[in-house]
Amino acid sequence: MALEKATGHDKKLQDRLIESGEIPKHIAIIMDGNGRWAQRRGLPRIAGHHEGVNSVRDIVEACGQLGIKFLTLYAFSTENWKRPEDEVSLLMRLLLKALRDEKDRLHQNEVQLKAIGEIHKLPQDVQDELLDGIEVMKRNTGLTLILALSYSGRWDITHAVRKIVEDVRLGSLRAEEISEAVVGRYLSTREFPDPDLMIRTSGEMRISNFLLWQIAYSELYISDQFWPAFRRKDLYAAIGDYQRRERRFGMVSDQLKKQEGPRVFPLSGMERFLKSVSKL
Repeated sequence: MALEKATGHDKKLQDRLIESGEIPKHIAIIMDGNGRWAQRRGLPRIAGHHEGVNSVRDIVEACGQLGIKFLTLYAFSTENWKRPEDEVSLLMRLLLKALRDEKDRLHQNEVQLKAIGEIHKLPQDVQDELLDGIEVMKRNTGLTLILALSYSGRWDITHAVRKIVEDVRLGSLRAEEISEAVVGRYLSTREFPDPDLMIRTSGEMRISNFLLWQIAYSELYISDQFWPAFRRKDLYAAIGDYQRRERRFGMVSDQLKKQEGPRVFPLSGMERFLKSVSKL
């Protein structure tokens, strides 16, 4: 089944966004603020996690409609295991339910599911459901949804270093051959391009041990919205902000102009787009 298309005003916003500039190929999101969203409403923290699933559904659908190729969601960090045992247990049950409930919808929308992190640390039933979803969706050709589960950037780099050392010891890799590209091939994200845009919700100004190697040149966008309140209009605002930036990768503006030529969209057009999003 083909991806369900956007309609009405949302379709106009998406078309305007696509016309305004480059759409990121890979977006990574730190989904923060579930607990605070719930507490401000006098609800238990788990209520925020439940509502956060609705945000995931909306953002995944919007990314697919925009033609974004990769979306990485920081769903459960290595540090999250330190939370109270009852909350971790509830989170694992919610993850299991979400995987079961969303599998058919994702598959019908041609989403390919992937996962990075210490997956073996997850409860066995969660592992089984996750691996089943990955298998069912492995031939899909739409958005690649990457769930970072029991993941941390330091774990990723440390694990890569261990594998490199082992290959050097075995003689399949020479120390002088080690380069940034080689290190990248040992990371859990070796199948995917580095994120163009990393979004963090809840207004916090830190990256929380997420994709430390991979976001070296990613554009960062901080949203004041808590994750359960973050919806596609907030995603559009983040992408619009991304389109206004000049990505220099260590060069200067004049060098980029020589390589790329003139900008393909006027700033005033982007300003009109951002204004239309802000009115939603």
